[in-house]
Amino acid sequence: MNYRELTDFEQERYALALGRVKEIAAGGADNLFAPDFFCGEAGFLLQAEKLRGEIAAGLDRGWSISRLEERNRKLYEEILPENYPVCFGNPTYAKKVFGAGGAAMSVLYDELRGAIVCAFENRPFDLLILMELFLECCSLFEEAAEDAGGKPAVPPASGLRSMIYWYLCDYCRDLTAQRVREMLDPSLSFAKDRILKEDLSDPRYLYRFGEYVTDNERRTAEFLASLPQDEIDAAAATWVRGYRDGFLAEKKDLSKKKTVNIRYRLGFERIVRSAILQFAEMGLDSILYRSAFHLQDRSAHGRIGWYGAVPNRQYEFDHKDDRALWLDGHYVTQMLSAKRLAYESEKELAAVHGGPACMDVFGELPFTPTANGDALRLSSAQEKLSARYQTESGRIVNRYIPGEERSFTIIAYPVADIGEDFEAIFRETIRINNLDSEKYRQIQQYLIDALDQGESVRVLGKDGNETDLTIRLHPLDDPDHQTNFENCVADVNIPVGEVFTSPVLSGTDGLLHVKQVYLEEFGYRDLKIRLRDGMVSDYSCGNFSSEEENRKFIEANILYHHETVPIGEFAIGTNTTAYRMAHDYKIADRLPILIAEKTGPHFAFGDTCYSFQEDMAVFNPDGKEIIARDNERSALRKTDPEKAYFGCHTDVTIPYEELGSITVVRRDGSTVRLLENGRFVLPGTEVLNGPLEGI
Repeated sequence: MNYRELTDFEQERYALALGRVKEIAAGGADNLFAPDFFCGEAGFLLQAEKLRGEIAAGLDRGWSISRLEERNRKLYEEILPENYPVCFGNPTYAKKVFGAGGAAMSVLYDELRGAIVCAFENRPFDLLILMELFLECCSLFEEAAEDAGGKPAVPPASGLRSMIYWYLCDYCRDLTAQRVREMLDPSLSFAKDRILKEDLSDPRYLYRFGEYVTDNERRTAEFLASLPQDEIDAAAATWVRGYRDGFLAEKKDLSKKKTVNIRYRLGFERIVRSAILQFAEMGLDSILYRSAFHLQDRSAHGRIGWYGAVPNRQYEFDHKDDRALWLDGHYVTQMLSAKRLAYESEKELAAVHGGPACMDVFGELPFTPTANGDALRLSSAQEKLSARYQTESGRIVNRYIPGEERSFTIIAYPVADIGEDFEAIFRETIRINNLDSEKYRQIQQYLIDALDQGESVRVLGKDGNETDLTIRLHPLDDPDHQTNFENCVADVNIPVGEVFTSPVLSGTDGLLHVKQVYLEEFGYRDLKIRLRDGMVSDYSCGNFSSEEENRKFIEANILYHHETVPIGEFAIGTNTTAYRMAHDYKIADRLPILIAEKTGPHFAFGDTCYSFQEDMAVFNPDGKEIIARDNERSALRKTDPEKAYFGCHTDVTIPYEELGSITVVRRDGSTVRLLENGRFVLPGTEVLNGPLEGI
């Protein structure tokens, strides 16, 4: 493991910065406005430096679990929900203390939390720039005090914003190069080393990752520790096999690849260890990078990588748009340039990277955030810049890791927070992940054969669900050799159970309505999305009392700050067994999209499932080519690429109990009914109704 080391000059800077931080922690902030902030943050940085030394020397190896728990809580205690009202990471409290400068100070506080990772991963360069950023802030407050005749004062908000802005600009290239290397270089093996070398039967190992740990992670790890190795290996094999089968199904050459990226949630290390070893048998070295901790690398749409418990989801929600403080055209241009340079520098590693193997989790209580009027928000101009960055960043990645050469797989397991039935749900999930793919392939072929007769499909809701959507299908010039729908079994997308297509946008119209749905960590109530010619024309939900807040919530988390996005996918989920599990254990509101999308018809907004791979021929098991890989927007990639992609793909599922009917409409106006009143009625598919009996 070889992170950025300090040069001789940087070592001098480090010593000077550390000395000044010690002075402030010892009372050298009395002449500054809000000395508790500066003394507290100086103490926090010193705590991180001390921790870095302890971990590097292995001094905590013999600690009891209670002592490790105590250290873990102290590192995160300020941002926990019970302390959040008076935490400087709370934009409202920061504004109360610092006035107009509160936004920047809250952002600074959030960035300094990264010192925890610096300590555990022994990153002296990252800790250096965090200390220097903090000291620059101290200097601004000292200057403000001098300007006020020696009286403590707050610097202008513009000066505090500039502090953050130039910090990010100054280190943009360094941090981007570091992040890209983390994503491609298996020698950066912090997490992998711990997974392979620690005693995973001893829950103390969880506290050696530098993430927040709760009962949820401990109980999950303890349950996995109780399982025999063959069960662990079988669970991992399903995941690994799905990754391999994705390459085979899409006729991509896996032999060209040398690395795979594993993404997972803390607590599942036994399965991950087995997967690492099984991938190695396939000739793939595993890359595990932590979810981003620097401001510039974070995504506003969830954590990407491996990560532990989220200490306070409201805190993360309040900071998801922090880039509003610094985002402008110059910064976006600089970031894109840095990303191009970083990938060019690592192009040999990029060329042999196969893509991610993701483990999703479910079971935590759905989170409906509270709107915080003091949290930063992107302006309309910044929303466009953010969308531009997402699109162009994706194109850069695709240039060095071409979509037609990479694949992925994703699987999901419950966590202990799901309740007292955790162990039973876990075993039922394993069963669902291993359902007979061949059986589903045959059943789903009946659906595809009927769907391919249609010019369109009409979807209606019932019992208060107002859905009325017409989905336009691509014309088949050669029905004997062409199809619109992919027969999706358990390869890249586990578990089995859907047929999907990329609709024609023109003529795809109507309303999608779901009474309650859980999408990417957030719960939505009474979600409505209206389509006109396949593009989102209006939207609403019932989460907040203000219509404006509801629209902003959808715009940020489903539309990803685009004014509109197309419908990228229409699918029919067939996994009624998963639906039955959700019903019996009353966990429908906790299923991840990965499983939820298999439990009813679903619609994805944004890019198609074939994004950046539209020109690669794809075939179903029956030999027919899937010709519906494009739509009118993705087709612009050759003439106007900036308008072709949106950098998002958000699935919304209508549960069976809210489904009135799904009907294929032929060109002559005749129809074929696939589902009615939430049940499959097409001949050959009725067996899917078995798990639904009694519901």
